[in-house]
Amino acid sequence: MFTKLYEALKATRRTIVFTEGHDARILEAAARLKADDLMDVILVGNVDTVKAEAAKGNFDIDGLTILDPATYEGMDEMVAKMVELRKGKMSAEDCAAALAKGNYFGTMLVKMGKADALLGGATYSTADTVRPALQLIKTKPGANLVSSAFIMFREGDGPLDKLCMGDCAINISYEDTLDKEGNVKVSAARKLAEVAVECANTAEFFGIDPKVAMLSFSTKGSGKGATVGLSQEATKVAQELAPERAIDGEMQFDAAVSPTVGQLKFPGSKVAGYANTFVFPCIEAGNIGYKIAQRLGGYDAYGPILQGLNAPINDLSRGCNAEEVYKMAIITAGMA
Repeated sequence: MFTKLYEALKATRRTIVFTEGHDARILEAAARLKADDLMDVILVGNVDTVKAEAAKGNFDIDGLTILDPATYEGMDEMVAKMVELRKGKMSAEDCAAALAKGNYFGTMLVKMGKADALLGGATYSTADTVRPALQLIKTKPGANLVSSAFIMFREGDGPLDKLCMGDCAINISYEDTLDKEGNVKVSAARKLAEVAVECANTAEFFGIDPKVAMLSFSTKGSGKGATVGLSQEATKVAQELAPERAIDGEMQFDAAVSPTVGQLKFPGSKVAGYANTFVFPCIEAGNIGYKIAQRLGGYDAYGPILQGLNAPINDLSRGCNAEEVYKMAIITAGMA
């Protein structure tokens, strides 16, 4: 799965910033990235602390860049740029306080072109990784939200050995966004449809020919209520947004993955029975679903991969290990 990413990173040098440079898992992964000569690495943190933690773990980080917000020579320029980006929502003092923290400091390094990509979340919450990205990197043109996907991989070459699942980490639910007069500005269906299209793009990036199933407890109108209507409408919107993509729904998981069940419940669908990219109607279903696949299905889960931003910013699980950090770094830098 990583072969093309290795080749791309060898061909085009990228720089990744880690917001938690003192963390042993980050340091172990950074030392391995250095040894493999895959990318340039910036570690955010106090220089003495980072070096001491590296020495404690016997991690070779000699030659890697360590930047401390407290002593960064370009801080005045960075504060001024952040004030400009926040457009009156934060004072210079507010911005300076925020930039003293690794999550904001690292994000601004990406915004100002000092790094190509960012990986955080070993100690920061998902919200603390996403918030600076939303405020400073912002969503790409046409995107109304940031979402996430997991790439699920297990050994084998079958049609279900490499999957994409979203959104399993960011959007708790999908609600209409209203303007001041109470009119719908962005519908819930549009948001879920954007997640579907972004998941298709992510799947394709990882070598999956995306066949996107909009999941539900209903197949083609067999059930009513709850999120069924949302999935039905989102399917229509997604098909309009990306007519070149194979996107269909709403459908139950068995209809999505079993050709026999799929064509019985959803005859004529090009996706039912053959899906490899799964879009959940809410975070409860998504988070539970990918963890069941990971723990009982024997899949390795890579993510959450953030979608809809202007630059590659990715989040780690606080329960991650160094191997996961290493692989997510390759994914994140590769996305640049």
